[in-house]
Amino acid sequence: MTGRPAFSRVASADRTARNRYRRGRRLASGIAGAALGVVLLIWTLLPVYNMVLIALDDEGDEFTGSLLPQDPSFGSFRAVWTQDHWYLEHFWHQFGNSIFVGIATMVLTVVIGSLASFAIGRMQLRRGQLIGDAALLTYMLPTAILIIPFVHVMHVYGLSDSLWAVIAAYVAFATPYAVLILHQYGKLLPMEFDECARIDGASPIQIYLRIYLPLMTPALVAVGVYALLLAWNDYLYQFMLLSSTRNMTVAAAIDQFFDSDEAPWNYMMAVALVYCLPPIAIYFSLRRFTAFDRVHS
Repeated sequence: MTGRPAFSRVASADRTARNRYRRGRRLASGIAGAALGVVLLIWTLLPVYNMVLIALDDEGDEFTGSLLPQDPSFGSFRAVWTQDHWYLEHFWHQFGNSIFVGIATMVLTVVIGSLASFAIGRMQLRRGQLIGDAALLTYMLPTAILIIPFVHVMHVYGLSDSLWAVIAAYVAFATPYAVLILHQYGKLLPMEFDECARIDGASPIQIYLRIYLPLMTPALVAVGVYALLLAWNDYLYQFMLLSSTRNMTVAAAIDQFFDSDEAPWNYMMAVALVYCLPPIAIYFSLRRFTAFDRVHS
């Protein structure tokens, strides 16, 4: 009888030690994860912070060499707003061109990708999966290799120096990825929804508009943001396909800053900071639609 309480005390002490060890391990893991996150955050934001320092420098030095702005000036942002520099004469028009290219690419990619994935997955076309897989073969070639033939094709069709040529290129590159993502996400939707709609007399177009698209909202937003960022961040195709100042986008026009021996770095950084605001705003405005639990609601 005396051995049982002693055994219970030993077992209790052992459990207490194990619980302390687990709590200490979780605490150490949390501290290590937080430290790693802080390091990655600083490493990621350091170039952006340096851009801010250069933009606030009135003299436009390439590197400020300080952690805090010395006599900060918003003159560069004022120059961008008023286009008060010969580099910035058409900035807002070019900014509008960039927005048009990005929004058009996003909309066309979502429309084409959703229609293709609906036809492949929901209408159960024969060899539809083969079509989706074949589209991914376009990613076997780097986009930089395709620029020369693409420029030639656009010249043949009379789309040289046209924003639609740039949009066509980006839609062609973004659509295969959109079809893949939307098709895989569409498999999560029960086919019973479509069958019930057909029993009630719904046509394929009505099923697509009233059932498929609302349930596919999270995936459509993800694909749309991807297409927008693809068009917004690319430089090569815009530089090669657009030649006139009026049709240039900001990404292509910013190259002229490097044509001068003494480039105004503060203006360049101010342009870059202003240029990055629309995709950030669009992303945060659409983020609430990316809740993937919509499928199960």
